Amino acid sequence: MIPNKEIKKILEESKEIPKEKLNEAWKKVQAENGNFAKYLIGKNLISENILYETIGNFYKIPFIDLRKMSIRKDILMLIPETIVQTYQIVAFDRSETELKIATVDPKNLQILEFLRKKTGLKIKLHITTVSSIKEVLSLFHKGLSSEFKKITKGENQTVVDDEKIQDLKQLAQDLPIVRIVDTLLEYAIFEGASDIHLEPLEKEIIVRYRIDGLLTEVMKLPKNLQPGIIARIKILSNLKIDEHRLPQDGRFKVSTSDYQISFRVSIIPVFDGEKIVMRLLNESAKILTLEQVGLQLKALELVNLNVKKPQGIMLVTGPTGSGKTTTLYTILNMLNRPSVNIATVEDPIEYRMQGVNQSQVNPRIGFTFATGLRSLLRQDPNIIMVGEIRDGETAEIATHAAMTGHLVLSTLHTNDAITTLPRLEEMGVQPFLIANTTNIVIAQRLVRKICMNCIHSYTLSTKMVDELKKSINFDAIIRVLENQGIIISVKNSIESLLFYKGKGCKQCNNTGYKGRIGIFEVLEVNSEISRMIIEKASNADLLKKSRENGMLTMTEDGFIKAKNGITTIEEILRATKD
Repeated sequence: MIPNKEIKKILEESKEIPKEKLNEAWKKVQAENGNFAKYLIGKNLISENILYETIGNFYKIPFIDLRKMSIRKDILMLIPETIVQTYQIVAFDRSETELKIATVDPKNLQILEFLRKKTGLKIKLHITTVSSIKEVLSLFHKGLSSEFKKITKGENQTVVDDEKIQDLKQLAQDLPIVRIVDTLLEYAIFEGASDIHLEPLEKEIIVRYRIDGLLTEVMKLPKNLQPGIIARIKILSNLKIDEHRLPQDGRFKVSTSDYQISFRVSIIPVFDGEKIVMRLLNESAKILTLEQVGLQLKALELVNLNVKKPQGIMLVTGPTGSGKTTTLYTILNMLNRPSVNIATVEDPIEYRMQGVNQSQVNPRIGFTFATGLRSLLRQDPNIIMVGEIRDGETAEIATHAAMTGHLVLSTLHTNDAITTLPRLEEMGVQPFLIANTTNIVIAQRLVRKICMNCIHSYTLSTKMVDELKKSINFDAIIRVLENQGIIISVKNSIESLLFYKGKGCKQCNNTGYKGRIGIFEVLEVNSEISRMIIEKASNADLLKKSRENGMLTMTEDGFIKAKNGITTIEEILRATKD
């Protein structure tokens, strides 16, 4: 909210960023007409806390990090949520005569005067960060159960009684139903959920959100709300509201000034009604870098090297929900430049990318991955992305495209990198084609990251080490950590190794985790591996040779991240042993 020029002037005076770097960043922001503060933070030229602390010092206003505070509900509610959202201003403490306010824009005197008149209190101004305001906004959305009690109690309860209202269309438009569905969607967005599950039982509806990869039950709704909620979601998704026997798929979008979320809806009949699953796709999310995705050390070098190759296939593999699409788009973003023609065929299009020609398959009219890919080859592409190789026809066209000078990116469902090669063979692709077209295979899983607000270290007990040795080759992992320079030789003192976990706090909903990151194994198909594929070598031999070439398994990559305090041992075991 503070003008770009003013932020530049403040940083020039404070000298928090070297002058050359500041001027370079300023030129880029001017060219893109962007937000200077966001750009500086995004490029790690300055931390968010230091930036706003510096702004506070300039205006002689104290800085406060609201994420470390517990704000009383009555104080929080003194400023309505809409004003908090619009003006980025929060009430966090008060006395009989004074109200303490935190904002990211200390120059907005009009809103401060409005609050002084509204509350009758003297305003004590503080400066805080955008992240702090977002954290506080989430507090407005914590009491989901109590919110629904308000919506459904009293006279509203009779309005949504299915026995009294037979018209599903009318039922879907009733105010309580509209508010219930809107609230469900809004809470899911604020909680950072990737999926919403509405599961009908005999006497109630279970609502579950998938947050950081794990399903969490958030509440139970009365059974009599079921017809209205289902009808409302069907209307939003442009589906048939009177069809209850067949599965249906649809989508709709929610857009505000803060976010643009696309909801992919799947409805299927079950014993007690219709189960709804909604996948949330954040269309306004920015593309990550390979480092942010989680690639590191040699794996990162290999991917960067293979991205520069003009032809061949790059495959990303793993189960559903393992982050394959995010990795593909990250690589696609690196390749996206005006001198190349990039075309994709996807199901669905999850991220919109400028400069990329994206097509969505529609099997109902015969537009499959295979037909789409065949058509793309007539569009003079340099780079092709196929959302998924599902069948032999798609696999064959993709490998032939790679043979004829195209760079092909795609995903495949396999458990690790090595089994990708025989999987392609099972689809009918000849071994010599696999050997000559496959450049690199990236296998991955997603693990939860430790919450940095409540992280603490601990040492492994003898009992823990014994338990680990039962499920994994722990001694081999220790050797990898030594070889990678993560630890020095421990010999008989494995118990002295420090690992990390989260205690649980307000910021992570007492889970000890916040956010997710990938763990990877990256197989480069070099001349040795190519020869072995043509000779139909076993998976064991291929794995042995790739390990000799320096490939780390996902478990080993995970333990490196666990030792570096990014994730926990428990998460690595959960993700790799499921």
